[in-house]
Amino acid sequence: MSKKPIPESGIYDARELGVPKMLVLGIQHMFAMFGATVLVPALTGLSVSATLLFAGLGTLLFHLLAKGKVPAFLGSSFAFIGGYQAIAMVDGNLDTSLLPYACFGVALAGLMYVILSALFKVFGVKKVMRFFPPIVTGPVIICIGLTLSSSAINNCQTNWWIALVAILVVVAANIFGKGMIKIIPILLGVVASYVIAAITGNVDFTAVKEAAWVGLPFQWGNTVFGLFGRDNLDTSLLITAAITIMPLSLATMVEHIGDMCAISSTCDRNYLADPGLHRTLLGDGLATTLASLFGAPANTTYGENTGVLALSKVYDPKVIRIAAVLAILFSFSPKFEALVAAMPAATIGGVSMILYGMISAVGVRNVVENKVDFTKSRNVLVAAIIMVLSIGISYSSLGAISFPIGSVTIKLSGLAVGAIVGILLNAILPGKDYEFGSDQQGDKSVNFIVQ
Repeated sequence: MSKKPIPESGIYDARELGVPKMLVLGIQHMFAMFGATVLVPALTGLSVSATLLFAGLGTLLFHLLAKGKVPAFLGSSFAFIGGYQAIAMVDGNLDTSLLPYACFGVALAGLMYVILSALFKVFGVKKVMRFFPPIVTGPVIICIGLTLSSSAINNCQTNWWIALVAILVVVAANIFGKGMIKIIPILLGVVASYVIAAITGNVDFTAVKEAAWVGLPFQWGNTVFGLFGRDNLDTSLLITAAITIMPLSLATMVEHIGDMCAISSTCDRNYLADPGLHRTLLGDGLATTLASLFGAPANTTYGENTGVLALSKVYDPKVIRIAAVLAILFSFSPKFEALVAAMPAATIGGVSMILYGMISAVGVRNVVENKVDFTKSRNVLVAAIIMVLSIGISYSSLGAISFPIGSVTIKLSGLAVGAIVGILLNAILPGKDYEFGSDQQGDKSVNFIVQ
């Protein structure tokens, strides 16, 4: 891969690389996204096969809307895990029949990208981003990780030794690993812990043996469309899911902008200008809506694949599209989905302990790198109210704020209340001084990278 880059674009041309090298690079990108992408359905109870299918299709849709210029892969978003659990958790247990309701809320959250995309097109980035400053996004992201922390501990408690294997491998790969080892620590942690669990007899492979090698990636009854075909459709829960989950898009939209800045920096091209942030936001949002409607997790641009770009120095988007096609092919294997479903809870707990902590750390990073001034009372008040509402409501005896609207009862999670109040409070209080684009490092500081 020592070919000269094309002078006009500064990237290696896929035609110069040749088909074999392109295929190898595509496989590398697929493995980079693999661990994190399949971990989200493992944590939420969504379909692994549908996840891979719509990660691939969502990536191709994104490339179509972004004029095929941006080398980004769209994998599962971790930011909505709290939303799925808020809707589908009943008395501490996951009710998978409620997941389509959560997916409806996530689908609407994807449409928020479309609205923001239109606003960026009309008003420009700086004017719009003034209403989504780090003093709001940072605390919201911190609370996303903290509200998930108890589920990580509960899973670890099923077998602390197996969980510890996952934790140690992830830490070792992240700190001491080189090249691809450093880029896929979550995948390595899952595999190592899974193997140890299998060797020690802590995995039941019955479902794996019985699963077919080839099958459809999703079932109609698990989709949002199937939800509307039910006789016992719960309208209250439908509205609750929408109001609870849509505010979480605040964090993921800012994450998208940070990722676009990071990819632009890596490839030495201004993708915010060409094809434009409005196009990339539109692609990401519609990919999320498409995936959610068919029972797959929300999509987001993946930092892991940005790491592969930096490692390989090959920035041709065609290579990313090869990875997307490979993900689609993997999605048609029920046996692979059964293999992921058989993963021990302790393995999930070990990697999610690190993952959820890293999500909160991203929020801290967002506040620190944007140099948020906490000597100003208005900033202290905004952050304090967001965090107390988000955490306090989530862990209170109520668990959510309920209020009736006619015959419908709406329930808002702590995260939803915190995000909504934080946005409104920041808009009302005087002293808004955040300007997007004034600090390049701060603009990149919101991304849920799991490497």
